[in-house]
Amino acid sequence: MNKIKHIQCLFVLLFLFIFPGYLSAQTTPVTINMQGATLKRLIGEIEKQTTYLFLCDETVDMTMLVTVSIKKRPLKEALEQIVRNTSLKYKIVGSNILLSGKPKPAEQAVDISGVVRDANNKPIVGASVIVIGTSTGISTGTDGSFKLRVQNPDNAVLQFSFLGYNTITLRVGTRTEFNVVMTEAAQEVESVVVTALGIKRSEKALSYNVQQIEAKDIVEVKDANFMNSLVGKAAGAVINSSSSGVGGAAKVILRGAKSISQSSNALYVIDGIPMYNSGGGGGTEFDSKGATDAIADLNPDDIESISVLTGASAAALYGSNAANGAIMITTKSGKRGKLDVTFSSSSEFLKPLVLPEFQNRYGTGRNGIVSGSPIQSWGQKLSASNYRGYEPAEFFNTGAVYQNSVTMAGGTDRNQTYFSVATVNSDGIVPNNEYNRYNFTFRNTSYFLDDKLKLDAGISIILQDDQNMTNQGQYSNPVVPAYLFPRGDDFSMAKIFERYDPSRKLMTQYWPQGDGGMTMQNPYWIAYRNLRNNDRKRYMATASLSYEFTDWLNVAGRVRYDDSRNLYTQKLFASTNEVLTEGGKNGHYTEARRFETQVYADVMLNINKTFGEDWSLVANIGASVNDTRSDELSYRGKIRDDGLANVWTVMDLDDTNKKARKERWQEQTQSIFASVEVGWKSMLYLTVTGRNDWASQLANSPESSFFYPSVGLSWIPSTTFKMPDAITYLKVRGSFSSVGMPFPRFLTCPTYEYDETNHAWKDKTHYPIGDLHPERTRTWEVGIDARLWKHVNLSASWYRADTYNQTFDPEISVSSGYSTIYLQTGHVRNTGIEASLGYDNKWRDFVWDTGFTVSWNRNRIVELVSNYVHPETGAIITKDRLKIKGLGKANYILKPGGTLGDLYSNSDLKRDDDGYVFVDDTGNVSVVDNLDDMKLGSVLPDYNLAWRNAFEYKGLRLSTVIAARIGGIVYSATRAYMDQFGVSEATAAARDAGGVLVNGRSMVNPQSYYTVISAQSGVPQYYSYSATNVRLQELSLSYTLPSKWFRDKMRLTVSLVGRNLCMIYNKAPFDPESVATTEAFYQGIDYFMLPSTRNLGFSVKLSF
Repeated sequence: MNKIKHIQCLFVLLFLFIFPGYLSAQTTPVTINMQGATLKRLIGEIEKQTTYLFLCDETVDMTMLVTVSIKKRPLKEALEQIVRNTSLKYKIVGSNILLSGKPKPAEQAVDISGVVRDANNKPIVGASVIVIGTSTGISTGTDGSFKLRVQNPDNAVLQFSFLGYNTITLRVGTRTEFNVVMTEAAQEVESVVVTALGIKRSEKALSYNVQQIEAKDIVEVKDANFMNSLVGKAAGAVINSSSSGVGGAAKVILRGAKSISQSSNALYVIDGIPMYNSGGGGGTEFDSKGATDAIADLNPDDIESISVLTGASAAALYGSNAANGAIMITTKSGKRGKLDVTFSSSSEFLKPLVLPEFQNRYGTGRNGIVSGSPIQSWGQKLSASNYRGYEPAEFFNTGAVYQNSVTMAGGTDRNQTYFSVATVNSDGIVPNNEYNRYNFTFRNTSYFLDDKLKLDAGISIILQDDQNMTNQGQYSNPVVPAYLFPRGDDFSMAKIFERYDPSRKLMTQYWPQGDGGMTMQNPYWIAYRNLRNNDRKRYMATASLSYEFTDWLNVAGRVRYDDSRNLYTQKLFASTNEVLTEGGKNGHYTEARRFETQVYADVMLNINKTFGEDWSLVANIGASVNDTRSDELSYRGKIRDDGLANVWTVMDLDDTNKKARKERWQEQTQSIFASVEVGWKSMLYLTVTGRNDWASQLANSPESSFFYPSVGLSWIPSTTFKMPDAITYLKVRGSFSSVGMPFPRFLTCPTYEYDETNHAWKDKTHYPIGDLHPERTRTWEVGIDARLWKHVNLSASWYRADTYNQTFDPEISVSSGYSTIYLQTGHVRNTGIEASLGYDNKWRDFVWDTGFTVSWNRNRIVELVSNYVHPETGAIITKDRLKIKGLGKANYILKPGGTLGDLYSNSDLKRDDDGYVFVDDTGNVSVVDNLDDMKLGSVLPDYNLAWRNAFEYKGLRLSTVIAARIGGIVYSATRAYMDQFGVSEATAAARDAGGVLVNGRSMVNPQSYYTVISAQSGVPQYYSYSATNVRLQELSLSYTLPSKWFRDKMRLTVSLVGRNLCMIYNKAPFDPESVATTEAFYQGIDYFMLPSTRNLGFSVKLSF
């Protein structure tokens, strides 16, 4: 036993003698925290803290970057962290640490992959990954990932570089997976944005202006039509909300109106695929029917980001659809990792924002007596005993909008899923006005064949219905009688809007006031017995398939099927004004069914390759087809006299007078396109694009197709030269493009119009002209983008867009058998500046982010019709005046040197030779018509401004947007009719003063004066107002509760939200930014427009 113990002691002593370093390494504590430090620096730190010395052989690269994070732990743990994921190995001999490489067979090729992220764990798209000393390289994809085959990995060194980040070099060795975190250098990186065809590109390479809006900016203060949430957030974009109310179509103009006869609205693109934006329009003068549009169907919670491409160069790859710029919408998809569930709910309450000034102290009648009129308010002044105190605001309800949404996203490395359900339910400010929308979205992304094959498929189902959506106009508009209701009558009686008629054995309208020559009815009868209903079902299915041949070459194909089925009905109950029922005593019924289908498909070959350390190439070559069809069948007419009253079926319509209409059309565009971007040393980029379209509208024209080129150059001086410390980043860019759109369908083909009343075909509507060419827009753009003092962002662009080949009806004579002749001439120019200035900074827990945008655009008609050869007679035509449309005596008139928004009047009060208003012997004034053109002004703004702020402190966040429109005019026919009926405050003030002072010396009877100037929608110059306005556009005050309250399992945010909360400055009697229609003309005209609303509410958001 003693012998055994002696032997054990001998072995212990021998071990301590041979391996003293091993035991010391086990127990010697070290503290090291170095991220991405060189091996040489790390070795020096260990030698400082211990008594060990390192011995390294020739295979060890002392410049390689390693990371060690350890606190008061044994040295061995530090050594293990050093050699982990490297080709190194270590051995402790005495007080020395031997460091050497692990031998590997030479010239062995390995496949490596990885992900490059920033410090916030977000993928860096477009980072350069190259093998130093070779031509092998790749750029990271949209998720920051890369794959590369490397020869001789023992000696191979990877270099990771991206503008604004510190370059990283890593030896390959035995590693096959690289998760690289790049830290920002003094120059900060620009974001990656979505461009044409859904291609993600680094912003530094773009030669045109692209503004990206994040999802939080869209949903922080939600709107049923998310386009309204972009107001003030993108320079160069002028967005007008619809007067149709919740869900109404928005008018979006980028860099000014360009076309005389065609739409100037922006193109909408969803995940790289252009969308046919059906709908829009809306009633104007008589028809008061409101309108929504296809883009309003989208659920804002499904949107990942929006890129606003204001210039034609930015969207040149879309060819004929892109002349007006594009709104690029990227939707959410599934993601790797655990399932994330988000629930959001918001409730907002609506009240009218701007109303005209009314009077209620003078009662019913004319000439100061009650018997003069049952509908006007030119009666005697009301006493305390008969004062009614009616305010039109009493008619409007407190509207409400309820929006709820649930989204779920998660998945594995090879399969990710996204699902969402959302609802919008609204009761408008007009009684019995409703809007409802239900969205269901499913999307799945899968990877196959070693992740080389990617399949992304999704489907969206939208169920939308609305009732009594009203914008403006005379017929079936409850705003008309609500505003003009006689002030001496009891409005509460009108609320009981129907009475039982025993002779007819049905309920009939109660409205003793009469129609007043305005087809007026009881406003509540209109709301409940003049029903307009839309019911729409829309299905969108999208699929994309891509395959990676190599790490720099892939092919992708996409297809989308968009099907919309719409049913519109109008039910005018018995006893409705017979002007509307076309003489029908039993009512009037309209039923229209419209089917719209869009099929889009494309295929693209994509190249993304780096050549050495200096050159990069990004190229996209592809082809596409876009087919859009519309088919509508409608019946309308009065219910026959021997039919059943208020029974809604087309079989009960009067066969003699019913009107049937069938409209059907198809448009198809086939295209090939290419884009090539060449980069040099990450500081100079040349981009060239080309697209050729074969559009069906060009049939029988001299050009069966047309080619659209663009070229752009982007230079990064901050990379080229050493800049002052104040300039963190600087880019200079310039571009040119020639894009456009085909002329309207059917112009080159004989067409016939069907006469619904006489049930017969009319003659051809227009003279057939074959010599037509596409309407073309040529755009020049230069700009700069800068980052100053690390916290200030500046972007500014100057542009000039010239649109030629304007196709319109010049109102010239044409031979019998034709109603019109279209010419193709004209030249419209838009010149402007768009700029944004932002500042963001963080002081511990406090964050401030602010931004200012300005958009200045000058619209000018360079040429209208000049020396044009009449295609039928050969006569030379020159025309310097074109009357488009308008309301009453206010008309849009186009002239060279003017704008597409110039409003004119040809009427005025009669004046004497000295220019004074002529007052006749009876003390009255009169109006003279058919005078020379008198320009009132332009309805287009001079410029638009916006200032947004966001303040954050811990979980508290306050954000605001103040928007301003400067310049331009608006015209209010509503105010004219208020004067005519004696319900405006101005008419009451004149009666209080004893008359209207004319020429500074003559008092004119108020009723006589206002009846004259307000007739036929009024003398426009007396009802034109400055359109300048400043408003608090958005406000959000939110608080995110500490997640530790929920054991880090949930995040809860509660918010107080508001939109259009107040007008800081406004002189118009209505909201100048509301529009009744999205069409080219009619902006700035108010004809009993539904008032815009002030929205105030709250929201809750839960994330699991």
